[in-house]
Amino acid sequence: MPKMGNKLGNRTILSFDFGTKSIGVAVGQEVTGTASPLPALKARDGIPDWDLIETLYKDWLPDVVVVGLPLNMDGTEQQMTQRARKFANRLHNRFKIKVEVCDERLTTTDAKAMLFELGGYKKLTKEKVDSVSACVIFTSWIENAYE
Repeated sequence: MPKMGNKLGNRTILSFDFGTKSIGVAVGQEVTGTASPLPALKARDGIPDWDLIETLYKDWLPDVVVVGLPLNMDGTEQQMTQRARKFANRLHNRFKIKVEVCDERLTTTDAKAMLFELGGYKKLTKEKVDSVSACVIFTSWIENAYE
């Protein structure tokens, strides 16, 4: 399902915040540098519904996919780091679209702060936090891509 890639600066990016029970998803546009949260995907011990992910790929035709890499605050890896890498590898092997990983330290904290600003505690559902975290992962990736 590979597609002809858009030129640098005009690409569509899907970003994922990997989790064992929920995987946050966002779609971003390189040209605007912004992303929008999509409904989070349920997962069973980190295994998503691959049919739903295939639908995301067909709907959004991403040029690049970004997976958040959970690291310890000192930058060292943890068990979830390896699971997120495995998820990224499976995405690449299944859909043949470039997958990059991005340090996601503090994305959940940033996402909660952002949601709170938008509407207080009632907005802080787990699914919303996960997908807003995917938006924060996109923002972090795009900022690092253009340093």
